[in-house]
Amino acid sequence: MHPKEGDSMNDLASLSATKLLEALKNKQMGSLELLEFYIERYERLNPRINAIVATDFDSARKRAKEADAALAKGEDWGPLHGLPMTIKDNIPVKGMPNTYGMPIAKDFVPSANADVVESLLEAGAIIFGKTNLPLLGMDTQSFNEVYGQTNNPWDLARTPGGS
Repeated sequence: MHPKEGDSMNDLASLSATKLLEALKNKQMGSLELLEFYIERYERLNPRINAIVATDFDSARKRAKEADAALAKGEDWGPLHGLPMTIKDNIPVKGMPNTYGMPIAKDFVPSANADVVESLLEAGAIIFGKTNLPLLGMDTQSFNEVYGQTNNPWDLARTPGGS
């Protein structure tokens, strides 16, 4: 799904997961292409917004390449085949920080995935990052002492809300 004349890449950013999955399945774009789009947005926007607090782009790129190769061979990993996504920092993802926003847990990296993460992976998802949250996910804003504040992308002086 390469942008057509007059289209902007922001149009791709506003598509629903359902539309993105349809485009992936119909080979209008590849999983790696979509992942690279999200990585570029992360690199451009996240320094001001601070929404994504941990990444694993190497593993995500490897899995995206595998997803594209599998689709090219007619394999179907499931309903989320090749869809890049993030997971909130209170959900364990093997090899990625899992702090719940608590300074005491800032160095904790789980050795196994949460059941929900396993389900997403089994459905074909590609996890490339972890998102910020308030301490223990229990506030109406997104600040913690580990990662700081997540800012509203439309007004950096405001919060986007919390868990």
